Amino acid sequence: MAVVTSRKEIEPIFEEFRSRGACMAVFCTASCWNTEAILLAAKRFGEKHNISRPVVSVATTFNYPFMPQCQRVTYSGNARTGFISIMEHLNVLAASEDAPYSNVIVLPHLDHADPKLDNWALTEGVDYLATVMFDAQKYPPEENLRMTMEYVHAYADRVMIEGIVEQLSVEGRAKGAVQHDQDAGAARDDYVDRATDFMERTGVDFLVADLGTEQQSVRVGEAQYLKDRARALTEALGTARLVLHGTSCLSPEQMDGLAEDGIIRVNTWTRIVREAGQFAADEVVGNIGSIRSGEFEFADPGAFIRNATDKAALVMEELMEIMGYARFAA
Repeated sequence: MAVVTSRKEIEPIFEEFRSRGACMAVFCTASCWNTEAILLAAKRFGEKHNISRPVVSVATTFNYPFMPQCQRVTYSGNARTGFISIMEHLNVLAASEDAPYSNVIVLPHLDHADPKLDNWALTEGVDYLATVMFDAQKYPPEENLRMTMEYVHAYADRVMIEGIVEQLSVEGRAKGAVQHDQDAGAARDDYVDRATDFMERTGVDFLVADLGTEQQSVRVGEAQYLKDRARALTEALGTARLVLHGTSCLSPEQMDGLAEDGIIRVNTWTRIVREAGQFAADEVVGNIGSIRSGEFEFADPGAFIRNATDKAALVMEELMEIMGYARFAA
């Protein structure tokens, strides 16, 4: 089975990423075409670099206020329906020997799961999942700590769990920009102490760290990635256990060497979908005459989706290169 949901099978996969010095790609989806684009990117990258079993984490949010991806999957807007659609689609695409992406190892992930808004996904939906981001960032610190501890106690034997200490920045809608001092002394600041204490007390497997990035950003390359903070956290934790969000705001140069900083998972979506849509829209403009005349292969909305899928897969292949996936080559 290429879709892996057993913790016993998942843990060695992360150890392999650590030993290879690579980051695991966590690519989000909010549609069937997006889901297949992720698997297509992994398959193509594997073929290009002679990697027989490329690994990718396919993620989705449930009712996350800033981007409820499961609500976007179907016209109905029902999050539970969207969640099940994504998970069953993964099984169709990858979980049998004759499936088109059977060589891709898929780790389904529930992203930004609020303990109250997303209770169904965090409990009944766990059987579909390999990893979960338990997201209590908006609650008071002691409540965040308590709820995270309770979830780890209940579900850590079934899934690997990401925790979060405080609110991350979301473009235009969350906490304001913070000025971070990049020198080594400031990197080992109060945040490092609080974050390591949080991980020790909750028992989470990974930390979604505040490393200066901005989620859903349109300002590529303008973020101040806190490399020194990442390294200080990793030194304190003793191994690579950090998850990076908001990578759409980072340039390729800023993403170089993330694994060396202790980043084990890199979560991204906004840039991929935005560029895929822009590319597909340009194709529509270029073929507008054929569309208006009714030529079916151009007028079919599926043409837009196919173009978006190809472009999204290309962007993800580029990101996998940056994340060090080529180190898995035979």
